[in-house]
Amino acid sequence: MSEGQRFQLGTIGALSLSVVSSVSIVICNKALISTLGFTFATTLTSWHLLVTFCSLHVAIWMRLFEHKPFDPKAVMGFGILNGSSIGLLNLSLGFNSVGFYQMTKLAIIPCTVLLETLFYRKKFSRNIQLALTVLLFGVGIATVTDLQLNLLGSVLSMFAIVTTCIAQIMTNTIQKKFKVSSTQLLYQSCPYQSLTLFIVGPFLDGLLTSQNVFAFNYTPKVLAFIVLSCLISVSVNFSTFLVIGKTSPVTYQVLGHLKTCLVLAFGYVLLHDPFSWRNILGIVIAMLGMILYSYCCTIESQQKSIEAASHLSQVKESESDPLINVEKGTGNLADSVVAKAPGWNSSKDQHV
Repeated sequence: MSEGQRFQLGTIGALSLSVVSSVSIVICNKALISTLGFTFATTLTSWHLLVTFCSLHVAIWMRLFEHKPFDPKAVMGFGILNGSSIGLLNLSLGFNSVGFYQMTKLAIIPCTVLLETLFYRKKFSRNIQLALTVLLFGVGIATVTDLQLNLLGSVLSMFAIVTTCIAQIMTNTIQKKFKVSSTQLLYQSCPYQSLTLFIVGPFLDGLLTSQNVFAFNYTPKVLAFIVLSCLISVSVNFSTFLVIGKTSPVTYQVLGHLKTCLVLAFGYVLLHDPFSWRNILGIVIAMLGMILYSYCCTIESQQKSIEAASHLSQVKESESDPLINVEKGTGNLADSVVAKAPGWNSSKDQHV
């Protein structure tokens, strides 16, 4: 199996793990929040990250991966930013209608495309832009029901969008810049993310729910679902960093909307949530957009591979043919003549 095939197989595995784990944790958290009344989402996320850090620490102890320290300021800034983006998204949901919150999530893709275009000079073809438009249109039909605007909620949503985009772009760039794996980056940033959310979580949850997380009645059933949610979160957090590192922040957001469609479908099948023809139409359009996006990405990736292989073969051919080097001015004709005529041994001949 070639290196390219192994990379593609690893990417498919990361995408599959992300979808399965994310859908699983949404179903688990929905039962925890809706059925059992545990509505402290931000605090729960801090516990998720703490359990993830402990799990990765055990993995290091078992030598499943190597700890690779790098720029501590970059790690701290990234961890705090990531934790803040999660808190802001939860605040956006609390101070806005569900429909406006879904619009906030939809706006992350265009914002990410804009930031990568402006600051990283990344180019998105018209086919990719068309596919993303179809995808967002479909998800909007399926999920956006009402749009109730208010100033505070709009400001929080704007900050949530910007911080989420920057955090996901940094997830990709930090892995490439410092040559660290997704696991190594997750292990080092988890304490800062968890600490940020653990400090602000009880305050935010109290503000949004008017309840105290520490005064909640933790029955055995609630504790069992919290433990299950934390265990699934290890896979969710790992696959998130893995997908962004192997693909891009935009691809991760596309995958996130696929999860949304799957959650809607599973909610209808398993939990008998209300479902309309509008939901079905939106999911179908969104799936078409995802298929088109995947097809365009695959075609462009193949074209880049072919161009890179062609360029490499031309370089090797020019290096192996001394006549081409001489014509291009990169070779030394005297050296080649001397190498082919060992009878010229005088220093005068060599000088000529």
